[in-house]
Amino acid sequence: MTSPTPQQPQQTPGAQQPAHPTEPADVPQQAPASPAPQEPEPYEETRIERFIGRGFRYATGRALAPYQTAVIRIGFSATWLLFLLREWPHRAVLYGPDSPWSLDMARRLLGGNHAFSVLPWSDSRGWFEGVYLLAIVAAALLMLGWRTRTMSVLFMVGVISLQNRSIFIGDGGDNVIHLMSLYLVLTRCGQVWSLDARRAKRVAAAADGTDGAAAGSRDLPGVILWAVLGLALAVAQVGGNYGLSWFDNGPFPHIGWSLVLWGLWAAHGLWWAVQRYAPGEPRVVLDTVAKLAHNGALLVIMVEVCLIYATAGWYKIQGSRWQDGTAVYFPMHLDYFSPWPALSELLGSNGVMIMLITYGTVIVQVAFPFTLFNRRLKNVLLVMMICEHLSIAILLGLPFFSLAMITADAVFLPTNFLTWLSARLSGLRERLFSRGGPASPAGGEPDTRTEHSGGGHTLVG
Repeated sequence: MTSPTPQQPQQTPGAQQPAHPTEPADVPQQAPASPAPQEPEPYEETRIERFIGRGFRYATGRALAPYQTAVIRIGFSATWLLFLLREWPHRAVLYGPDSPWSLDMARRLLGGNHAFSVLPWSDSRGWFEGVYLLAIVAAALLMLGWRTRTMSVLFMVGVISLQNRSIFIGDGGDNVIHLMSLYLVLTRCGQVWSLDARRAKRVAAAADGTDGAAAGSRDLPGVILWAVLGLALAVAQVGGNYGLSWFDNGPFPHIGWSLVLWGLWAAHGLWWAVQRYAPGEPRVVLDTVAKLAHNGALLVIMVEVCLIYATAGWYKIQGSRWQDGTAVYFPMHLDYFSPWPALSELLGSNGVMIMLITYGTVIVQVAFPFTLFNRRLKNVLLVMMICEHLSIAILLGLPFFSLAMITADAVFLPTNFLTWLSARLSGLRERLFSRGGPASPAGGEPDTRTEHSGGGHTLVG
């Protein structure tokens, strides 16, 4: 007897057959394939991030205002040089062993205010003469733009050493030179109108397709100068001379003059080594840091000039003689401030002119910081302030004060004007001293606005 064949269940019409009818029920079903991963959406910067990025690129992309920093380099070094040369017959009385302010008194004062000077290191007249002569040489070489990084440091040391030796000598312009000598150390003030710029141009032309920066770093005179100055600083440090402390009584809190001077010496050596042996990223990083330091110092110089005029103007407003319009009358009738008595008498006898000069001086000084973002108005007030300082030099007999202030004002001069002036002076020089050939700008600078000055108008352009 055979078993009956099992009947398959009948499917209703339209019903779907199982995909695998013979597959055991306990076998797990395969998971469906996951969808392909989607690429993340591109990150969009916020407005604040874009603003910070643009500011960082602006501050580190290039050394700003090369022509303006060249002008203040030439102006301040020339002012200090002319002052030292004029006072050469009286140098011992002003700053030397014949001064009424004796060296012992100067040492006690420096011990109290913690100012820096190399003159107290020795009582000998030879040391004083050497420091005075070094200050003259450093000022002359900085004005010419020879080894500006090194000469700016020596210029600073010469300025602060002599001025801190006799702090009661000066007419106000010495304070400006004192401050600017510190700021110039951090600037790349030899980019144009300097022997350094001319040498860099010749090195780049001689490289002939090779790495111009590496070719220019093979600088034997620069290495010798760096080594000699390092040896001199080491001798002074070992001798325990006054002011050479590491972490006290320096230009910044907890930073002494030893740390500053050795840091500058090491930074110059590191710059040369990187330019010579480490092309690529190390060189780019150091160049970016140098540009950032330059632009930061330039900003400090501009703020300093604005503070000078703002404080001078607001203090004048509080004076009764400035309020009634007679303040200018009195210095014009002092014998000490009247190199041209007839001219002073002519102006001093005109009451309307005295009132206009008095009120005009206050208005210009107070208004100038508020006009910096209006290029045309700023340039008008800049011309008025330069004329004011020229009148002070002529009428009151203060040429070095006026020259220092005019140089400080020059940081706001338009770049187009400076390049135009450079082209005119270069053409005049070529006509006077060249036998033929087209005129070419000196120092390797272009005679029109370039990438150095930026693409648009700025506070200094």
